[in-house]
Amino acid sequence: MKEIAIKGTERVPGGKKAARQMRREGLVPCVLYGEKRGENGLPEATAFSVSEKEINKVVFTPHIYLVNVNIDGTEHKAVVKEIQFHPVKDNVLHVDFYEVTPEKPIVMGVPIQTAGLAPGVRAGGRLTAMLRKLDVRAKYTDIPEKLTIDVSHLELGKSIKVGELSFENMELVTPKEVVVITIKMTRAARSAADQAAAQA
Repeated sequence: MKEIAIKGTERVPGGKKAARQMRREGLVPCVLYGEKRGENGLPEATAFSVSEKEINKVVFTPHIYLVNVNIDGTEHKAVVKEIQFHPVKDNVLHVDFYEVTPEKPIVMGVPIQTAGLAPGVRAGGRLTAMLRKLDVRAKYTDIPEKLTIDVSHLELGKSIKVGELSFENMELVTPKEVVVITIKMTRAARSAADQAAAQA
């Protein structure tokens, strides 16, 4: 997994007014949920702010990152858990980070990529990825940048479901019955099939 570093400044949690003022100054409110637990058993949270320019490097990218978060000189390794966007402008309003350790598994969405030429594509079908990411549970040190799925056996009209996949040192969390990739019949492929049937 790629790594990226951002710098933040601890802040006192405030209401909507304080958050709006922060955004006017080019800052994005963030929260880091740490490994330590409070008296209620919930992860202890650190509120901090990061410049919009820095946070955009983490958010607006096709990659997944292990984020090295520096808050006032203290380093934390974390992953992004939740992002809130403005409903109209699409800019980032708030980001939640979750601190990670090499020993503890985490759940993360990992982008997929295909490998091989599917027979169904050679027959005129269109390969379609129904998902962009698969949710996996693993130690962050075992999570790759992408999950490669072999489609060299996939015939026209056939699909690959989550339950048919497996990856080393990772548990797939996405439900087994979900279709990941399919070869859809195109109009041209259907026409060719009809012609072949008529000549048979």
